[in-house]
Amino acid sequence: MSSKSTEGDDPGPSPATVLILSIADTTWRMFVPIIGLLLLGRAADSAWRTGHLWMAIGTIVGIVISGLLIKQQLERKV
Repeated sequence: MSSKSTEGDDPGPSPATVLILSIADTTWRMFVPIIGLLLLGRAADSAWRTGHLWMAIGTIVGIVISGLLIKQQLERKV
């Protein structure tokens, strides 16, 4: 009977897994706020007949929010 202990021998996730998860985390932080607010702005423009005003505002606000989310992610990882 072998008494090998596997406690403390866990190597953790592979580098490829870490890379893929990091890319996925960054991707949602970039695109969800931008696309979501762009679509909300487009819906507001259609409802209120304001041309492309709210779509542009939604895009700009989405870019700012994405930047803040990515900054938060980078500060957490470092």
